[in-house]
Amino acid sequence: MSGSAAEAARDPVRTGSAVTITDVARVAGVSTATVSRALAQPDSVRGPTRARVLQAIRELGYVPNAAARSLRRGRTRTVLIVVPKRANPPFFAEVLRGIDVTLAAAGYSAIMGNLDEDGARERQLAELVFSGHIDGVIVLSGILPRIDDRSILEAAIPIVSACAPIDQRGYSVLTDEGEAIVAALHHLIELGHRRLAHLAGPDGNFNAETRWNALKRFMSGQTEPGITLEKLQGQFTFEGGEEAAAAFLALDPAPTGVVACSDEAAISFMKALRAAGRRVPQDVSIVGFDGIEFADYCEPALTTVCQPRFLIGETAARQLLAFLDGNGPTERHVVLPNQLRVAGSSAPPPA
Repeated sequence: MSGSAAEAARDPVRTGSAVTITDVARVAGVSTATVSRALAQPDSVRGPTRARVLQAIRELGYVPNAAARSLRRGRTRTVLIVVPKRANPPFFAEVLRGIDVTLAAAGYSAIMGNLDEDGARERQLAELVFSGHIDGVIVLSGILPRIDDRSILEAAIPIVSACAPIDQRGYSVLTDEGEAIVAALHHLIELGHRRLAHLAGPDGNFNAETRWNALKRFMSGQTEPGITLEKLQGQFTFEGGEEAAAAFLALDPAPTGVVACSDEAAISFMKALRAAGRRVPQDVSIVGFDGIEFADYCEPALTTVCQPRFLIGETAARQLLAFLDGNGPTERHVVLPNQLRVAGSSAPPPA
């Protein structure tokens, strides 16, 4: 596939117009009919030819016109929502509600597929997409179901990701989490804290890496002497907060301010510290991330970064509905603002 052909076909993406099946055909060096057959009836197209078509689709970020597809095979008015294994239920519950309410208002039903540990469910979900029984997919946290070496991107149906991108060519709904977690750290610095810690999420996770990298950039630009930031490895879960607390209690001197990767982790971290005799916020201030309902009902109430969870789901659903209406979203990447909410778990450090 020549670089000039691919570059020319990508021009519509840069100017905001949609990549067409003609662009895919030109880059792959085949007819538009061959592209259609490669997507709808892959067994009818020779392996090398189909591989060129799929490579062009991936390079260009092509999404077929949903209105045209519906004329060919009829709509099911069903959308698949892919949730990662061991998803954070308190966080995702409101995101899912935003998706469901918006899809239902447009006359669509939703099927939720939770990716399991052994991959069997992942294969089932991918087969469901390739079967043609799904009109579109919303993927949470950027994880795509696969069958062997084929991801559902190759099914060429509309896909929108929420909370984490699939790739830069895809359509996604994100939040300004890097800026937001820096605001949380800055809140503790303004209160007077100088020894700080970040209870991080799992290695390799998009959200965890985005937040930690934003904190590192902020710290590299710090000119005020004496401010330090320790990284505590953890998870987004209640269990992750408990495990991080054990590592924190072994530090000497211990940080006086902690920014956690999630509210779940912050709440269990706070509980473990209090059980060890540390007072919150008198000895240690803690800031969470997510704005889940539990944050209001722990003691003390948790200072946290509130993500617009319902709006994330609603916006992702509207992005997908724009595809299904045949128009396509006006923005490739939507970034929603988060908000720091100060409560009882943060205060000036001990004298």
